Amino acid sequence: MDRQTQPIPITVYAEATPNPETLKFVVNKLLVRGLSFDFESLEKSSKSPLAQLVFESGFARRVFIANNFVSITKVEDKMWVELIPLYRKMLKEYLENGREVFSGDITEEDANYTSNDSDDEVVTKIKALLNQNIRPAVEMDGGAIDFNSYDNGVVSLTLKGACSGCPSSTVTLKAGIEALLKRMVPQVTEVVAYNG
Repeated sequence: MDRQTQPIPITVYAEATPNPETLKFVVNKLLVRGLSFDFESLEKSSKSPLAQLVFESGFARRVFIANNFVSITKVEDKMWVELIPLYRKMLKEYLENGREVFSGDITEEDANYTSNDSDDEVVTKIKALLNQNIRPAVEMDGGAIDFNSYDNGVVSLTLKGACSGCPSSTVTLKAGIEALLKRMVPQVTEVVAYNG
């Protein structure tokens, strides 16, 4: 085999997030470009064979996939020291074998983060600020915050990945995101977490 056809070895390392129940497993390969996908259970992960594998371990409560990482929220009765080697090995072998991260039928709509033609001017501004100013910072911590709705000044956001259930997510939501949106979009009066 010549150098050009040899696969690049996959490396995986675990990184802490602000949520002690969630770790971010960073891979030296792009898993998805510009979108993020949050799976809350094995039953809801049918569009990601990789997420299904993680759930089938029996130790994951939530799996979040974005860019070059997988955030895993563990079950409460297990310690990370036991799970890190398992998940590092699992992800490395899965990706080195060239298996697909998502099934072919996953779309941008499944990510719920893109603007669409029916958005009014305020919603378009909110989504642009989320995408440009907030999303990259939140993804650094292994999570995502997606737009859910805007109604009478109230912006509803969905917390995903490490952000879901994180003790500091309320501070991030109110002191960070709400303050930015109120300053940049005067019509915004409040930001709340959607728990639907």
